[in-house]
Amino acid sequence: MSDFSSSLADPLKEANEPTSELVRFGPDTPLMMDCGVVLDHWQIAYQTYGTLNEARSNAILVCHALTGDQHVASRNPITGKGGWWTSMIGSGKPIDTDRFFVICANVIGGCTGTTGPASTNPETGKPWGLAFPMVTVRDIVRAQRHLIDSLRIETLFCVAGGSMGGMQVLQWAASYPDRVFSALPLATAAKHSAQNIAFHEVGRQAVMADPDWRGGRYLEEGTRPSKGLSVARMGAHITYLSEAALHRKFGRKLQDREAPTFSFDADFQVESYLRYQGLSFVERFDANSYLYVTRAMDYFDLAADHDGVLAKAFAGTKTRFCVASFTSDWLFPTTDSRAIVHALNAAGASVSFVELESDKGHDAFLLEEPNLFATTRGFIDAAARARGL
Repeated sequence: MSDFSSSLADPLKEANEPTSELVRFGPDTPLMMDCGVVLDHWQIAYQTYGTLNEARSNAILVCHALTGDQHVASRNPITGKGGWWTSMIGSGKPIDTDRFFVICANVIGGCTGTTGPASTNPETGKPWGLAFPMVTVRDIVRAQRHLIDSLRIETLFCVAGGSMGGMQVLQWAASYPDRVFSALPLATAAKHSAQNIAFHEVGRQAVMADPDWRGGRYLEEGTRPSKGLSVARMGAHITYLSEAALHRKFGRKLQDREAPTFSFDADFQVESYLRYQGLSFVERFDANSYLYVTRAMDYFDLAADHDGVLAKAFAGTKTRFCVASFTSDWLFPTTDSRAIVHALNAAGASVSFVELESDKGHDAFLLEEPNLFATTRGFIDAAARARGL
């Protein structure tokens, strides 16, 4: 394990005692999970920004993507870096914290304070590891609902998120339509594709092939499957980009050298970049959490819960939707967003749709994209006027 600066938090400690707001739930508020397990002692870690108004009607729930966390618009205590969506959230920004009360929670199965495989199992006093129950997107949303209940918020003004966060947005709208005034699913799908499941399986196998994984018991045995998790992250990161973005940023440029070394060193800049992405990732993320949360995405199929008809998931909904995709996103292509829009139209929902021109790939929703900012601001402002905010 790497040494951490005294100014940074230890990720192992963050799993149980996070540097963020925290709600603990006991047997009076159990978490009923799709796999049939009931968690009667669990917790959820979250961050808030802005002020909840007197009517408790200006709350926006932001749902994080696969390897995100609750530190959406503030310094991450583990890495020391800024939040993952500071371009979108803050004073005067599209999700304006001068007007709205923003909530972001770490997902169930995560590793920055919400109960997951790195958390302590109260029955054994040891990390859950693979004894932790399998997680679904619906479980993640159920846990968030308990958090929203604890904050005494009846209806969320908006639920927003991209990628796996967008899946949560759709699940919220389907499970609790009366509690979601507006929904902003970005770069997402109503089900995970076979291709994406395949990418996830390669990543999971990389983790489990690392001898330091120890059958998922690495925390008990004082090891970490850093090499396997790093490779998993490298492979996944490629899918978040586009060929155009990779070419523009790296091309075939060499890394700090004028000629190839004729070795397996990182001769090319793109190789060095991927290795950096992998090594930095293992400092902040738990390997077992990676297994669990990727599996939650794999299991997501909203139509399957409604007789195979996606429109039934949104039948009678009064939620206002804005669906957005990106032209260069091959992980969650525009066809996935169009399928959501068609289902919403069939259900008679209020929905707008925009395909945004970008060569940045799937990660475009996290980056500086003026057209996304304008779309988000316009949708939220219109929804706020409709709600009298």
